[in-house]
Amino acid sequence: MNEISRDTAMQAYLEAGRQAAFALGNRGPIRYDADGKMHPEILEAYWRCGFYVFENVLGPDELQDIEADLHDILARLPTEKGAERDSQSRPALGVGLKAPTLFWARPLSDPFGGTALAGGRHPVKMHEPKADDDAPKEVVYLILGTLQFSEAHLRVYGHPGLLSVAAAIAGDDFVPFNEAMFIKEPGRGASVAWHQDGLTHWNSPDWDQGSHGFNLMAQLYGCTPANGVWVLPGSHKRGKTDIRAMLAEAGSDRLPGAVPIVCAPGDVAITNRQAVHGSFANTSKDWRVTLNMGFHRRKSVLGVLGGGVHNEAAIYDAARIARRARMIGYGIDARKQRFPNETPFAYAPHAGQIFRWDAAAKADIADYNLDDLSI
Repeated sequence: MNEISRDTAMQAYLEAGRQAAFALGNRGPIRYDADGKMHPEILEAYWRCGFYVFENVLGPDELQDIEADLHDILARLPTEKGAERDSQSRPALGVGLKAPTLFWARPLSDPFGGTALAGGRHPVKMHEPKADDDAPKEVVYLILGTLQFSEAHLRVYGHPGLLSVAAAIAGDDFVPFNEAMFIKEPGRGASVAWHQDGLTHWNSPDWDQGSHGFNLMAQLYGCTPANGVWVLPGSHKRGKTDIRAMLAEAGSDRLPGAVPIVCAPGDVAITNRQAVHGSFANTSKDWRVTLNMGFHRRKSVLGVLGGGVHNEAAIYDAARIARRARMIGYGIDARKQRFPNETPFAYAPHAGQIFRWDAAAKADIADYNLDDLSI
């Protein structure tokens, strides 16, 4: 198929997906029932579809904070992959840290598809459009461990509504997974090949639709069918899917039945990690900047040999889980300082403990993502 024909087919696919997405009935504000619990209609729609869009979660002041931190992060990136200085000759972001932080890709490329990276979970490479001649050789499209680089992200992490969502899905003793920032720059943003997250529990005797956790995805500028994540509704319930066979039958990287997550600025989507999902290279004129925050059930990680995708494989004991979960305590206090009129979330495992977001805490969190709970 030539590029003109592909573009015509792609535009039809994007529009059909958008219409199908808005017909699912899985979007709206965070709501609670008369007893203060997550509204059952939200839970039903999430477990039915594998994702949900929470609308108007972050207000204008918070979005401005996030954008200011984004500009600071972009200014601190290395001048190129492997460089130790930014464009102002300062030590670049991530220099000196042990944990993985910056992921680079050629503009509009698919760095994971068809490779053995990330446990080989991205079996088929996405279409790679040609970038403009003046595009850089590589761009940063993913940053891990972002709570140490952005206080605004840390404050989103402590959002009482979002933490109540995590508790409703994964139980009051939910635990962290990891945090990241996805950057889909117009005309340069890389694709993410169709995949299912999770390596550890697919063959576990107690596997179910929530075994590998979920991600909350806060949107700074919103997301569209052209630059957002696409999800195959209900696929989180089916176990391991033969993505290669599905795409071979489709004859392209346009997966039949998938729908886009469409958000306005300040919306936050939740996506089940077991759902088949992916995103296309961002050939649109719109930025997508997503603050990712992952969580698990405690029982999914305690005493479990981790997948080792985000860090070295290890058996996750209670001490490691507690150490990693301190970021929730810091996030709650950081948010309390910025938004004192909110009622802070009470994280059950921290009952009786006090966490202060101060200079000592800021020094404490360097390389915190070495303790990510990857399964």
